[in-house]
Amino acid sequence: MNFKSEYLARVYADVEKRNPGEPEFLQAVREVLESFEPVVAKNPKIEENGILERLVEPERFIQFRVPWVDDAGKVRVNRGYRVQFNSAIGPYKGGLRL
Repeated sequence: MNFKSEYLARVYADVEKRNPGEPEFLQAVREVLESFEPVVAKNPKIEENGILERLVEPERFIQFRVPWVDDAGKVRVNRGYRVQFNSAIGPYKGGLRL
């Protein structure tokens, strides 16, 4: 689906540029932006204040290493991530992703 709003199309294009190779994230962003279309059409202040740009960019991104030993006794190292988008109503919720 193409966005009716130039603003939404521009926000989505920026997200695509900054997150290549992340189809699940891009799909989620597209679905959320599509659901916001009627709200954005009625409220020009959303664009004026850059609200959507704030929503699609994480507030904090933490990357860490996770060393572990496999069944063969070999040490492996994976990356773990914690992406936090908004702390406006208090502490972040959710688990870690490996």
